Amino acid sequence: METIDDHLKLAIAQLNPTVGDIAGNLAMARNARADAAAKGADLILFTELFIAGYPPEDLVLKPAFIEACLEAIEALARETADGGPGMVIGCPLRTGEGLFNAVAVLDQGRVVTWRSKVDLPNYGEFDEKRVFQAGEMPGPVNFRGLRLGIPVCEDIWGDLGVGETLAESGAEILLVPNGSPFYRGKMDVRHQVALRQVIETDLPLVYANQVGGQDDLVFDGGSFAFNGDRSLAFQLPRLESGVYLTEWRRGETGWACQNGETAAMPESDEAVWRACVLGLRDYVDKNGFKSVVLGLSGGIDSAIVAALAVDALGAERVHCVMLPYRYTAETSLEDAAACAEALGVRYDIVPIADPVEGFTSALAEMFAGRPADITEENLQSRTRGTILMAISNKFGSMVVTTGNKSEMSVGYATLYGDMNGGFNPIKDLYKTEVFRLARWRNAHRPKECLGPDGIVIPERIIDKPPSAELREDQKDEDSLPPYEVLDAILQHLVEHDGGVDELVERGFDRDTVRHIERLLYIAEYKRRQSAPGVKVTRKNFGRDRRYPITNRFRDGA
Repeated sequence: METIDDHLKLAIAQLNPTVGDIAGNLAMARNARADAAAKGADLILFTELFIAGYPPEDLVLKPAFIEACLEAIEALARETADGGPGMVIGCPLRTGEGLFNAVAVLDQGRVVTWRSKVDLPNYGEFDEKRVFQAGEMPGPVNFRGLRLGIPVCEDIWGDLGVGETLAESGAEILLVPNGSPFYRGKMDVRHQVALRQVIETDLPLVYANQVGGQDDLVFDGGSFAFNGDRSLAFQLPRLESGVYLTEWRRGETGWACQNGETAAMPESDEAVWRACVLGLRDYVDKNGFKSVVLGLSGGIDSAIVAALAVDALGAERVHCVMLPYRYTAETSLEDAAACAEALGVRYDIVPIADPVEGFTSALAEMFAGRPADITEENLQSRTRGTILMAISNKFGSMVVTTGNKSEMSVGYATLYGDMNGGFNPIKDLYKTEVFRLARWRNAHRPKECLGPDGIVIPERIIDKPPSAELREDQKDEDSLPPYEVLDAILQHLVEHDGGVDELVERGFDRDTVRHIERLLYIAEYKRRQSAPGVKVTRKNFGRDRRYPITNRFRDGA
């Protein structure tokens, strides 16, 4: 086996593994290595826990799962006896000292060595201290004479000095396998973290990140590297899979990338749209659903979800159903039909008057003498939810639900009604973002999206005042402040855990803020029962924000 002298061909495997699909991930790794070999690579770098899929959560507590992962690693190791590329690949490792988030280095037909993650994240979407033990501070790995430092993901984010230790002990390049989820603005944060390591170590750093949806997380790739002189060595595309070859040469000041390509980064709205598309596509495909069904009301939320679904799956896999009642405006019927036509989806109309009135009749004696209220409104929503679930059962289509983050925050979505469904691609989008993204999508057809060009959400849907249409002349602003005000309040309370007094100092009405805060807290029980949805902000409902359901705290009282 030749040694690495002054020239390294390093392949980056920016791929989309599936949690628990060890055989599929193994096949993907084999194909990637074959691709890297055809390109002349010496080494291929995979992402964090690639063989298991990331994040595997409590799957790693099953001994059979760990054994299967290790068998896959051993099979790959044997295959490196062919003289082709070595491999750096993530896999859980159990030893007599515990269970580790680890990386295997494979070459010359064997597992050369393992390195384990030192700094286990325990915040936001990460909960690794529950299942893994922290590894010991690592030293460099000798790969064909080249001394590689392999810190794992959080090892370069925290303050334990993993990178500095590797540099001091002789590492020449830092290779960092990552499972770093998407949120708006995350790419800049990653660059800052990596640059800090480069400045501290004076070493080049290669940051490899996975792609794909896993439940409510989306991994957006965007792998990159910095040279030791702080220059950007290469930047790979976001939200796209591939095996990419990079070439490195050793000079007087160390190793530097020679052929670094710099992919254009999508603008913020494009990145969010494509992340929602990828998250929905992978949730549907990885869980084995043939198609999706949703209620198309003529409103903005269901229209944007329909457009996302078509971009993710293609029109032939999306079924839209209008479920009108006496309060459904004629314009809503027209707008829903126009949206379905623009998207090219199957569109059916199922009136709900008979089942709603059947429920009303069945409850008439019990409800006698009581005025109509939100109960009757919720009966309409729950009837729609029941019908959509029946269609799901009959045809095998997953129901996609359509509540935005503003509604989910304040409880303006009906439990067992319009919250019915298996997945919600706009769960982490505030209402003002929904409007903005709808306009953006009408002007752009994003890369790797399957929907048509042009206007896919009729302008009248975007322009009309939002309404649930559960009573005569109902408007959302009858009971909520304008969405521009509501969303500003919610972003402060939810994203920043901010206080009431701070909002009042910024000019918001105290009574309004306290009302919104109260709604936010009391809707927690609904959110606990809601479908998962794509995370696009720093703090989504679910993994990131874990508030108690029973909670009497009120700020600013």
